[in-house]
Amino acid sequence: MASITEFVKRPGLGRLGRPVRVRANFFEVTALPDANIHHYDIDISPEVPPAMNRKIYKHFEALHSEKDLGKIKPVYDGRKNLYTAKPLPFGESAAFDVTLPEDDGTPSGKRPARAFKVKIKLVNKINMEELHRFLEGKGSISPNILTGIMALDILIRHKPSMEHATFGRSFFTKQGSRPLNGGVEVWQGYYQSARPTPKKMMINVDLSATAFYEGGSLVQMVVKMLNKRSVDDLRRIHDRDRTKLEKSLKNLKVYVTHRGENASKRRLRITKLTNTPASNTKFEVNGQQIDVATYFFNTYNKRLQYPFLPCVVVRKETYLPMEICNVVEGQRYMRKLNERQTADMIKFTCQPPSARANKISQGLQILDYRQNEYMQQFGLKVSTEMAVVQARVLPAPKLQYHPTSRDANFTPRDGSWNLRDKKVATGATLGSWACAVFGNERDYPMAAVQKFIRELVTTCQDTGMNIPNKNPPIQHCNPQGPIETSLRQVWVKAGNLAKSKPQLILCILPNTGVPLYAEIKRVSDTVIGVASQCIQGKHMFAAKKQYCANVCLKMNVKLGGMNSFIDPTQVPFITQRPTILMGADVTHPAPGAENTGRPSIAAVTASMDAKASRYAASIRVQTGRQEVISDLAEMVKELLKTFYQTCGRKPDRILFYRDGVSEGQFSIVLKDEVKAIKEACKSLDEKYKPTITFVIVQKRHHTRFFPMESKDADRTGNCQPGTVVESVITHPFEFDFYLQSHPGLQGTSRPTHYHVLLDENGFNSDSLQTLSYNLCYVFARCTRAVSLVPPVYYAHLVCARARFHASGENWSDPDTSEGAGGVASYAAVKAELLKVMYFM
Repeated sequence: MASITEFVKRPGLGRLGRPVRVRANFFEVTALPDANIHHYDIDISPEVPPAMNRKIYKHFEALHSEKDLGKIKPVYDGRKNLYTAKPLPFGESAAFDVTLPEDDGTPSGKRPARAFKVKIKLVNKINMEELHRFLEGKGSISPNILTGIMALDILIRHKPSMEHATFGRSFFTKQGSRPLNGGVEVWQGYYQSARPTPKKMMINVDLSATAFYEGGSLVQMVVKMLNKRSVDDLRRIHDRDRTKLEKSLKNLKVYVTHRGENASKRRLRITKLTNTPASNTKFEVNGQQIDVATYFFNTYNKRLQYPFLPCVVVRKETYLPMEICNVVEGQRYMRKLNERQTADMIKFTCQPPSARANKISQGLQILDYRQNEYMQQFGLKVSTEMAVVQARVLPAPKLQYHPTSRDANFTPRDGSWNLRDKKVATGATLGSWACAVFGNERDYPMAAVQKFIRELVTTCQDTGMNIPNKNPPIQHCNPQGPIETSLRQVWVKAGNLAKSKPQLILCILPNTGVPLYAEIKRVSDTVIGVASQCIQGKHMFAAKKQYCANVCLKMNVKLGGMNSFIDPTQVPFITQRPTILMGADVTHPAPGAENTGRPSIAAVTASMDAKASRYAASIRVQTGRQEVISDLAEMVKELLKTFYQTCGRKPDRILFYRDGVSEGQFSIVLKDEVKAIKEACKSLDEKYKPTITFVIVQKRHHTRFFPMESKDADRTGNCQPGTVVESVITHPFEFDFYLQSHPGLQGTSRPTHYHVLLDENGFNSDSLQTLSYNLCYVFARCTRAVSLVPPVYYAHLVCARARFHASGENWSDPDTSEGAGGVASYAAVKAELLKVMYFM
């Protein structure tokens, strides 16, 4: 029999760990449609955005529901797809004319109504029997099943998306919204998605939140956007503010308030602002020049309150005074939030598990599956109780520090520990270094810098590093630049004083701003080729022991040391035979016009020793938005060579964790990337064929777990670190599991989803789950278990760092930065740094 999946089947359930029960935000589909679902293609022309499509469709349905639709209630995705429970009476296809009545009350009378053509044609009948077979594990996935699941997705979303603002798989309500700073507010949203699970379908329901422009007075919004107290502060608008404002308001929809009901229905898009105030913006009426303020007084007998504000321009050249404009509610704010808005947003979205679970249950009332006439018609029923899932809490591994530590090996409790009485496993030696202070003597006195360095050196030595040179040269540098010149000077000073090649530059920064940090990293990583350690000024003045200890962990690995490792008996997969762990990630430029031409960055990191604690990195820049790593063969080859140079052996086995791939791309990524890994091995030696396990790692999903009893929760109310879930809400038969490996800090923790696509190493559930969990304890820069396996975590960090290596990037605040346009050129990291963990 042909295999049921091209990936790996679940090799039975794991047994290790303490059994617990958790709730998951999944709701069981208790009745699925049995009959075929009819899939129609719907074409609305001329083309308009989904929100408009829905409006047209609503109008069409109201007109034709009796006769042409025979009282059948189709569900619509806002684009091209329509699904029905029974065939529509008109047969294979039909075309309709729909006219949207619209009156915009312009002085010249009515704006012509808009006419649309709606064509509907039957494309497919979805056989639901096949979906049942798949859920039972008796048949493999097929286009028919995927369409069936999509139809269910659209069925549960149809009603809310007709009634609320909808984006992606979430819809948003103004209920309980909160203002963010700057004319923006955050709305509560509900995400829902139909997911196949063992033997049944489930609906995954979660909270989401997104930023919207505040509705109402445009003038008030402008005051908030420019951070002013009142309109009076806008009598003189600076050029910089004007540019910022024009950027923020471009494409915003408004309606006018000075011409009665009908006019206020008409939505107008702002194209730009005038350079002149309303009292001085002139246009021609009957051959006469007249300014906007006078025109409004003459025409509407309305004296402008704020004639000093610029006008907004709509359509081709229509000038409107700001004060007669109101912002249309429910427009999503697409730009990057600034620091303050982000902080407010986090406050809004950050809720302990119990509160989140309650809000999800309230969301079910809004979704109201029971009373949904569309779902009734299809015969779809959904439980209102959250799924209860059997989970296990895996035991924590034993950690090892230097044998001379008082606490040399121990088992952490609750996912975190500290460095008291511990020395790092291998301490690096720091002989040649210097300190660059980005600020002047007055703000950063020599005495304070020296005091901090003393504290840092003492802590590093207590923690097992060796620092023969305790008085590095200190130089004050201008944070405004040129940074490269300053760092070169400091580097030379370090080398001259220690008579050896500098190993590290300690940098003290005046602020948390990105531009200075980015430039320091670009220069040290790609120009000079020296490790750098940045410190915020405020931390330098405080000089706390705990802070110094954390910095020490980062410095040690940047210099090639090793902080800790797992008891070798607890990671047999790594210790029994030479094994390399790899983690890969691709980050894409942020969406938005200013990022066209910016490339994607791919990074692979790989372990370098039998303890899987030290890693090397490889980086490539590739054409934008491409998910498959195009130069993977070369990257893997580089890393295998480094492994060989470090260990003197070629690895027998490769465990490859791959981040950031969505389900739709599993096949292509598996095919292309495993091929590349095999090619890399072959190019080193014709006969070299290590066994490969390829695992996808996902953090971007909406699965959340809630402990059912307080004794199974950690102190933040989240599930305990080590909680693993592999049934009820997972794939019907493939090898995937959720692992919550970290202790909660705030809000509701997000488990990591692991999905095995290829396994030549014969893992069973226990062995892969335990190994993945244990690895989360040796992330080098903190003393707590992290939420994702280190190889992938490091690959993330490498990608993030590489973004700073572009010349011509503009790292200023999101409101003003234009981005450099064009493709920025990325400098390569110096080879000697790639072998140590420079990215920490």
